[in-house]
Amino acid sequence: EETEQLQDLHKLLTAKDFQTRMEGVLLLLDHCKSNPQLISTNIVQIFDAFVLRLQDCNKKVNQKALEVLASMTPILRDALHPVLAALVAAVTENLNSKHLGIYAA
Repeated sequence: EETEQLQDLHKLLTAKDFQTRMEGVLLLLDHCKSNPQLISTNIVQIFDAFVLRLQDCNKKVNQKALEVLASMTPILRDALHPVLAALVAAVTENLNSKHLGIYAA
């Protein structure tokens, strides 16, 4: 069941349609709240797809991903260590955004 959940999450996070990617970002937050162990155990696999959403070409997806990351950070804390470098690089790129919502997030 967990493998299926991970596959579904990956499909949503890497979808072509921005609304589907947005669903994936929100599903990741739900999984993080309901089953943080699943996310922690598979952090590298999940965040390979999620980091792309932090740099998404769609501003709504990008902003939501940044907001979700802020919510997930206290839940995942130490589990984020293996993906920290990629996260910092992706978040730092958003500091130059002219989009106020992205910059604020």
